[in-house]
Amino acid sequence: MSQAAPTPPEPTPAPKGRVPKTVWDLVFTLVIPILILSPNILGSGISVAEQVFGGGTAGNVRAYLLAALIPVAYVLWDLAVNRNVSPVALIGGAGAIFSGALAFWYVDGFWYAIKDSARSYLTGLLFLISAATSVPLFRVFLDASSIGESPEHRAATQRAMRDPAVHRGLVLGTVVFAVVDLIGGVVNSVVNYQRVTAKFGTDDFNAQVAAVNALMRVPGLIISLVGVFGAIWLVNRAVTARYGAGASLFEPGKLAERMRERGEPVA
Repeated sequence: MSQAAPTPPEPTPAPKGRVPKTVWDLVFTLVIPILILSPNILGSGISVAEQVFGGGTAGNVRAYLLAALIPVAYVLWDLAVNRNVSPVALIGGAGAIFSGALAFWYVDGFWYAIKDSARSYLTGLLFLISAATSVPLFRVFLDASSIGESPEHRAATQRAMRDPAVHRGLVLGTVVFAVVDLIGGVVNSVVNYQRVTAKFGTDDFNAQVAAVNALMRVPGLIISLVGVFGAIWLVNRAVTARYGAGASLFEPGKLAERMRERGEPVA
């Protein structure tokens, strides 16, 4: 007996109303911490430090710790759920753990301003050190971005990044990224030093920390993007100079084509 051809399964409809990950990132790393630190949430008279932790210095310290550790827990939870073990994700996780550990350093004034930017200072320093090695850290970021490419395209980007001329561009890009990150840390420290003036463990201290976190989110992001795009421009300039117009690490198909035109093996 002949059998009817199996009916192909209907495509699974895309989930509707799914909240973008960027929104969750914003909620857990900015909105919730600010609400926890606020001594008067949205003018309601409610304070986490007062109503949940009993108020006073102890209540304010506990609220501060909760606000600092929720973003850390969110980042680590995201890594565990998505099982993301890429170098970039691991660096992000290590940075989150570092920030969480610093939360237990109870300081105010100048040292709080330094503490709040410590992650930027550490990242900048590590990138500067890596620029003197055979694997500048900006290459690690670019390498991670090529993981989903086809074997041929990934081989082309890997070969390009091993080229001495492109490697110099990666080194320069890593240095630029590091310097901009350090500048961002200094700007953040200056703003914190000027605006977070209350004594640690007080309502005013938590309120000032919340205000600066909100104030610096967009400028901090802009500074970071300047470093990223500056580094990318330098690397792509080196790739174009080496392989010709149109060659780019972010367009591996064209890069592989330029390599073949020059008679160079892609793999």
